Amino acid sequence: MNKDMDILLKQAAQKAHDAIELLEASLKSINHYDPSRDYSPKEREPFDAMSDRFIRAVEISIKYFRTYELAQYAENSDTLRDLLNRMEKAELISATQRWMEMRDIRNRIVHDYLPGELKEFYNLICGEYGQELLQLKKMISER
Repeated sequence: MNKDMDILLKQAAQKAHDAIELLEASLKSINHYDPSRDYSPKEREPFDAMSDRFIRAVEISIKYFRTYELAQYAENSDTLRDLLNRMEKAELISATQRWMEMRDIRNRIVHDYLPGELKEFYNLICGEYGQELLQLKKMISER
């Protein structure tokens, strides 16, 4: 790998690490969402912040994957699925399908959903999706 690519990869890794770290702060401070409760705008702020940080962490991580792929394979995949398959083989992610779902949730969050659906989204972010990103942060730190 040439020096310029090494610098780009380190910068992309740092951006992904930092984005995931912000999400981690939200995950540590968030209370469980109660769909039966009528939240004030102020009370919704932590959930909105967590959602925004999740979306940002996923998108920046995908940018990191593209840089990593270019550095390691000297090419970029044509599709997101192909990229994620490579990242799964490189053991940076646990499953391509999970990352496809994580990316899809971004589109679902921005629409108005019933409180019960929001609870499902928040539970996924606080659960398996958040853990997936935290694992990526660990992998980035180790590389």
